Amino acid sequence: MKLGEIGAVLERMAPTELAADWDNVGLLAGDPDQPIRRILLTIDLTGPVLAEAKRLKAGLIVAYHPPIWEPLKRIVAGRGPAPLLYEVVRRGMAVYTLHTALDAVRGGVNDLLAKLVGIVNPQILQAQDVQTGAYCKLVVFLPESDQERISEALFAAGAGRIGAASQYGRCSFRCRGVGTFQGDAASHPTVGRPGRFEQVEEIRLETVLPTARLAAAVQAMLAAHSYEEVAYDVYPLLKAPQDAGLGRYGDLAEPVPAAELIERIKKALKLPTVGLIGPARRIVRRAAVGAGSCGFLLRDVI
Repeated sequence: MKLGEIGAVLERMAPTELAADWDNVGLLAGDPDQPIRRILLTIDLTGPVLAEAKRLKAGLIVAYHPPIWEPLKRIVAGRGPAPLLYEVVRRGMAVYTLHTALDAVRGGVNDLLAKLVGIVNPQILQAQDVQTGAYCKLVVFLPESDQERISEALFAAGAGRIGAASQYGRCSFRCRGVGTFQGDAASHPTVGRPGRFEQVEEIRLETVLPTARLAAAVQAMLAAHSYEEVAYDVYPLLKAPQDAGLGRYGDLAEPVPAAELIERIKKALKLPTVGLIGPARRIVRRAAVGAGSCGFLLRDVI
């Protein structure tokens, strides 16, 4: 498969938009058009891991932790903040990372940990933030005579396109209402007279568009509008909340002593030791889990 095709599969499994804002996930090195015949999975890209990938002739390394955390100023063999990347790129290999995207997604690392602990119907401990998306809504008020001219100008500027799996174009919503205004003596209203309070039937036209196209759309709308002063609004659109986030919590299927729960965790994760703070005989009825250090999640647990 091509690297880009594999990346699309990984994106569906663990959408990169679910990652924490401080994280760095997705394709970090490689050519999306390069063919991949063998993949190596790992937690960290280390020297021994890279040597194993070279020995196995793996074209792609899928790592949990990203080898690039901060912006790079140089990639030099054996030096710098990410010395292994030089060798990865030189050999035509690729690196893709998952980290907190795989933690947050339903069915990911945190849900697996919850299942191992015995949590029934696990709930998200820290929900994914609702962030401003890449789209906005433009609302403009206009006389009916301007309706089609302004609509076409906005559509030509990139507005009115919605849909993911299916694409729809020229989308808008329109409703009638009454606009009021009173221009001063120097005004030149398209409807009514200067200095007089006017009530005019107008159309409210609203449509969505990429924020990157907003300036061009506003310019096209103003050029097509017949009013001397145009009333319009721009609303940033938020991404819809997703059923994803960091950590999980919930009731256990059966209450158990903390010591017994610790043994269950050690066996499931094949751990020689597990740290414990508090009495080992305490009965645990509700538990929380989190992949990684998770210190910032403690305030959500206590």
